[in-house]
Amino acid sequence: MTNLPRIAVIGTGGTISGVGRDRLDFYEYGTSGRFMHVDELIAGVPELARVADVVPIGYKNVGSTEIGPSDWLALLRIINKTVADDPSVAGIVVTHGTATLEETAYFLNLAVKVPVPVVVVGAMRPSSALGADGGNNLLNGARVAGSAQAKGMGVMVVLNDEINAARDVAKTSNYRVQTFVSRDFGMLGYADADSVKFYRRPLRVAAPETEFDVAELSELPRVDIVPAYAGADATFVEAAVAAGAKGIVSAGFPSGSPSPAQKAALKQAARAGIVVVQSSRSGSGRVIDDKVALREAGFVAADSLTPQKARILLMMALTVSSDTNEIRRMFDTY
Repeated sequence: MTNLPRIAVIGTGGTISGVGRDRLDFYEYGTSGRFMHVDELIAGVPELARVADVVPIGYKNVGSTEIGPSDWLALLRIINKTVADDPSVAGIVVTHGTATLEETAYFLNLAVKVPVPVVVVGAMRPSSALGADGGNNLLNGARVAGSAQAKGMGVMVVLNDEINAARDVAKTSNYRVQTFVSRDFGMLGYADADSVKFYRRPLRVAAPETEFDVAELSELPRVDIVPAYAGADATFVEAAVAAGAKGIVSAGFPSGSPSPAQKAALKQAARAGIVVVQSSRSGSGRVIDDKVALREAGFVAADSLTPQKARILLMMALTVSSDTNEIRRMFDTY
């Protein structure tokens, strides 16, 4: 077929490219150390040739627990260079392990500057398993990335025939194929067999329209997450401060508060110039910024962001400003 969209597929490894011992290896495959390269992954889905002119780009072949901020910056540079070198590229797909997929996707949602759709895909079953889901997810990711409707949607996550916004989506189950869910706001649309359909558009500012310019940075500011639990003392807060954190995210009790000992230590950290963001460990719902206790403590509310995504936004915000009011504005914007 002619006039197919040109889609670059960047491979990072993960379950989608994992190879297990046999077709019933659904959970030990990570110990085999075998991940298909992106060109092998693409070759395993010949139907891709019916929907896109696919360009494979290798990056890494690792489990996503090994993917971190330095990789985010490297992927950002690869995406920027790919589109700059080949203006005919109509979309980008990143294949990724699911453990940290939502974090990579949200970073890209804040950082990418290219004017084409970016889609992150993964799988819950390795490529070698009975009922492997990766091939269909990759196919649908390419279809979404090549869709004219996908422009202006920010970075998207596509698994299980569902299209979700990178800001809102979270992995909610260890093994189920329907694990990626946007709990508060719902999916953007479907990648069904007949067509790609969108039903809503995110209102929060997203790539490529953000104020962050980090492609040339070698590292991002250190931000740590401190979990709240019954009887928690100040140990984790003090450790983050000692490690040189520029920001701390408190993964507080629902609806957003640390333990008393943590709060005292976090207030001290805020007075010392460390930006503290208050989130909730519940996985759903807002932390309200106008709460008197938060304002008096000098903390910034995470709004509806999970702790791990609040960390990413705070890392990005600190590349622009350390002013609490400015960072509060960013949490209300993104």
